[in-house]
Amino acid sequence: MDKTVKIGDISLPTFPILLAPMEDITDISFRLICKEQGADVLFSEFAASDALIRDVESTKQKLRFEESERPFGIQIFGNDEMVMVEAAKIIESYQPDFIDINWGCPVKKVAIKGGGSGMLQNPDLLVKITAAIVKAVKIPVTVKTRLGWDESHKIIVDLAQKLQDTGISALTIHGRTRSQMYNGNADWSLIEQVAQNQNIHIPIFGNGDICSAQECLKAKNTYQVSGIMIGRAAIGNPWIFNQCKKLINSNIQVEKPSIAERLNLCRKHFYLALQYKNEKQAVLEMRKHYKPYFKDIKNFKETRMRLLTCNKIEEIENLFSEIEDKFC
Repeated sequence: MDKTVKIGDISLPTFPILLAPMEDITDISFRLICKEQGADVLFSEFAASDALIRDVESTKQKLRFEESERPFGIQIFGNDEMVMVEAAKIIESYQPDFIDINWGCPVKKVAIKGGGSGMLQNPDLLVKITAAIVKAVKIPVTVKTRLGWDESHKIIVDLAQKLQDTGISALTIHGRTRSQMYNGNADWSLIEQVAQNQNIHIPIFGNGDICSAQECLKAKNTYQVSGIMIGRAAIGNPWIFNQCKKLINSNIQVEKPSIAERLNLCRKHFYLALQYKNEKQAVLEMRKHYKPYFKDIKNFKETRMRLLTCNKIEEIENLFSEIEDKFC
């Protein structure tokens, strides 16, 4: 029998599918689309702790969310204990369901300063900061991290136990080291060791290379994780959440969306972006979504290039109509 999955007192569906926090991707508009398509837990973009305590408006914007997004977590990163504790208190005032600590981001500008996966080189401080944040706030705290810094320092099995001892409520593990970045294949064997450790009692969510419902089901049956977190595979493909849940819960294989369905959801995403951001910002930020939404459509290159260079709402609306006429 599947165990009940909880983050603190927050009850989740059996084997939840989580949307990974991704910078410049998981804004409100994209999160709402993924929620509609079946994502069980949503996360903010990365919030820099030092920017929060300096009251930077663009960072504060990342803390805002809709009630319909719950359960919702705000992710924080940094490298200074006092700063991160103060930032966590600020986050708590926005009343998310939980705070997630980013000990996994491999991006150089974050890791080189000791934030994100950079802290994997200093696991004692990583654990110390985590414990301080857990103690400082009343809402649950979770962690997302990687296997270790590099091939020679895969510390996750020992680190997971120490993180649990700090009082965190769940742990997500990406199956790569920081040195791998997003290259090579995710190694789920160490995620499995953590998930099956009888001394681990918190939910363990697996992350890395889950690009289809079949891979999600395989991960569930093979590695005994509590749930799956999906990141890059959801960009332009938010249907993946519904596909995973239907296959896991009902053994139903959902067909890939038609071009018309892809267009309709892309349109909806675009108008949601306009609802939450100004025209220039929405138009520019939607560009990263067009290529994956319209992936593998024959003779679409010219249309895609025009989508990526349009600067006005009317031009984009006209292109959507053109796509409907030519490709649907």
